[in-house]
Amino acid sequence: MTPKQAARRMRIEAAAYEVLSEAGYNSASLLSIAKRANASNETLYNWYGNKQGLFRTLVESNAREATELLRRAIEEDAEPVEALEALGPVLLALVTGERAIMLNRAAAGDVSDTGTLGQSIAAAGRDTIAPLVRNLLRRAQESNQIECNDIGQAADTYFALLIGDLQIRRAIGVLPPLTQAEIADRAERAFKQFVELFSP
Repeated sequence: MTPKQAARRMRIEAAAYEVLSEAGYNSASLLSIAKRANASNETLYNWYGNKQGLFRTLVESNAREATELLRRAIEEDAEPVEALEALGPVLLALVTGERAIMLNRAAAGDVSDTGTLGQSIAAAGRDTIAPLVRNLLRRAQESNQIECNDIGQAADTYFALLIGDLQIRRAIGVLPPLTQAEIADRAERAFKQFVELFSP
């Protein structure tokens, strides 16, 4: 992709979030997004295929930072507990951020229509990140940094400590966006509680 194409793609994806915020998922169309981005409708169809393809790309882009952090930690054989600590603020900012909340609200509205957006969120989010976290915890257990009978349950405990009901409270509009300080504090507390629970 050329720099010009990359810049155009960024404009299109920013326009998609604007249209989603203003009109909702069901009323958002590729044509309205193309107009907002000053791009041709043909370009959007060529790049994304359809509206579901465009929003699936938004979901994947939104989850990329946390996924790449975990994959780097695994590929570079990083200290697993340190990698888990570094993941916390990134993951919490991701799932409670405005873009993730807009996409989750859109997925709730799409359940009775195509039902595809929720599947995309699950595939790019929890279904991708949870196995990477389990891999990290398995390595932590092998190096005697944590102790648990079930790696899957340990990963679920970590997500519960870190995220809890924050995402749903953000999605239904009863919790404002978290500040960086709140994210850092919550992530640190979750990490410390997790380590204490699963300390050898």
